[in-house]
Amino acid sequence: MIARIHGTIVASTADSVIVDTHGIGYEIHLPRTLLASHSVNDVVTFYTSFIVREDSHTLYGFASLDQRSLFGQLIGVTGIGPKVALSLLSSLSDNDLRVAVATGDVTRLSKVPGIGKKTAERLILEMKGKLDLRGIAATPTSARDSDVIDILQGLGYSAAEANAAVSSIAADAPEALDDRIRLALRYFGGV
Repeated sequence: MIARIHGTIVASTADSVIVDTHGIGYEIHLPRTLLASHSVNDVVTFYTSFIVREDSHTLYGFASLDQRSLFGQLIGVTGIGPKVALSLLSSLSDNDLRVAVATGDVTRLSKVPGIGKKTAERLILEMKGKLDLRGIAATPTSARDSDVIDILQGLGYSAAEANAAVSSIAADAPEALDDRIRLALRYFGGV
C-alpha cells in the first residue's frame, strides 16, 4: 500500500495533482480545500489511501493521518464510495463532519453533492459512536450558553453534541438557565 508521498507538484487538474517523487509522477485526488491550498512547484507531503477497483487504481491524498482515517471510515459506509467520501471532506471540515454525524444533522449532510437524505441517514446510523469527538471544542455564544454546555457535558454528552444542542436554541428563547437547559435537552428528545 502507498501510505505517504512526498514530492513536488508538477501539474494539477480540477480534482487532482501530479506529484513527482524521484522521477515518478503520482496522480493524487485531493479534497477541494487541500487542492486549493497548493500549486505547481510546491513541495508537499500527502498521506494517501490507495483504492484498487476492477477498473482503476486510484490514490487519494490527505493533509493528515486523521483525515485519511476519516476517509477510510466514510468509504466503509454502505453506499459511500471514494468520490462521495472526498466530496464530504471537500464540503465540510473534519470537525464539522464529525459534529454533523454525532448530532444527527441530516439536513447539513444532505447539502453535500452526492449525498441525499437516505444516504445521510445511513451515514449517521453507521458512523455514530465510531467517530472520535475528542478535541472538538464547543463554541458557546454567551456565558449562559457556556453553562448549559457544561451541564450537558456533565450529563454525558460530548462537547460537539452539547454545542449543537445549544446552537439549536432559538434566538428569542428565554434567557433563564433552566429554560435553556430544557430547550437543549429537547434537541436530544430527552424532554
